[in-house]
Amino acid sequence: MQQINIVNAKDHVNEKVKIGVWLTNKRSSGKIAFLQLRDGTEFFQGVVIKNNVSEETFELAKELKQETSMWVTGVIHEDTRSKFGYEIEVEEIEVVGESHDYPITPKEHGVDFLMDHRHLWLRSSRPHAMMTIRNEVIRATYEFFNDHGFIKMDSPILTGSAPEGTTDLFHTEYFDRDAYLSQSGQLYAEAGAMAFDKVFTFGPTFRAEKSKTRRHLIEFWMIEPEMAFMHQEQSLEIQEQYIAYLVQNVIDHCASALETLGRDVDVLKKYTQLPYPRISYDEAIELLQKNDFDVEWGVDFGSPEETFLADQFDQPVFVLNYPKAIKPFYMKPHPTREDVVICADLLAPEGYGEIIGGSERATDYDYLLDQITKAGLDPKEYSWYLDLRKYGSVPHSGFGLGLERALTWIAGEDHVREAIPFPRLLNRIYP
Repeated sequence: MQQINIVNAKDHVNEKVKIGVWLTNKRSSGKIAFLQLRDGTEFFQGVVIKNNVSEETFELAKELKQETSMWVTGVIHEDTRSKFGYEIEVEEIEVVGESHDYPITPKEHGVDFLMDHRHLWLRSSRPHAMMTIRNEVIRATYEFFNDHGFIKMDSPILTGSAPEGTTDLFHTEYFDRDAYLSQSGQLYAEAGAMAFDKVFTFGPTFRAEKSKTRRHLIEFWMIEPEMAFMHQEQSLEIQEQYIAYLVQNVIDHCASALETLGRDVDVLKKYTQLPYPRISYDEAIELLQKNDFDVEWGVDFGSPEETFLADQFDQPVFVLNYPKAIKPFYMKPHPTREDVVICADLLAPEGYGEIIGGSERATDYDYLLDQITKAGLDPKEYSWYLDLRKYGSVPHSGFGLGLERALTWIAGEDHVREAIPFPRLLNRIYP
């Protein structure tokens, strides 16, 4: 008799197997007990038929409490009535760990209650589906960049300076000096690109913004590729290929999870069609003004503006070349305009906003030094970064994707907190 996982039930139809499971729910109907079971890989039903088991086993099945862990032994059958397609006719039950008064019952619970019990809520079907999709996106990320000749590089989490200003940094002491939790791995990835041509970083980043919107987390994960000898247009092609690749892999490998979340796969399929549309910041401002948005050239877009712009297209849309004044110091100036830089934000459809920010990077030493000074930053802290422009500087481009924002969009969830196992929010650092 083989020990299997639920996800592999399809390979063991009409075979007797043993599975380690937890009970999520149950009901009895006279001489049959229906057990809703999970094992971490999938959810399915166990059927206990009174006439086919010992009296002790049947009574045990009826008395089991929610989240009791156990071994079940029985025969796998096809079950065309369930979305999973298979069930187990249970012959034996061996309780491993009892559970009493499990706080998350099958009834409705409020968001705060579920967040307070996130360590248990992860066991439920919707967060389980979301984490399954998260895992697939991470797997596909490594696969995509490995297949495209990138090297994975780890940027430090503790830094002595801020890549994008000091207003939203977490400060800490580093022995006898100040340090900060990283906002981005980008600057270090640029150094990596000068050594290895194409690199990507993937790690946690921290923003001390006092924001409560559905798009913001205090701690989140970023994927940040950097590419030497590459201009912005080539970078945009990599970006759209990467997004389409992620979406296609979720479609291919997470069908059950998407169904659990109620995500329309036909909608997702539209996002695999390339190329994505592109509009300039100037065109975006003109479009917004024509539709009664009170915006002037030079402002950054908020959620309403991003949502409207994305709604004009069936796919993610690149907005190109934002004003220099609202973008970080490291972006390359436009060759024919003083007021904009060579950059792009990728806006996701369906109201999810920016999921990628990227640019061609400034390569001129004197220009970059001037921008660092104008930003009120200490050039000494950035001397190593400036060195990259002294010793064989080349055109290079890069971008950053916020993993949780992208996941929220792909999965069709309402709030970014659903896309990370233990969200850190303005009012939440527990559990």
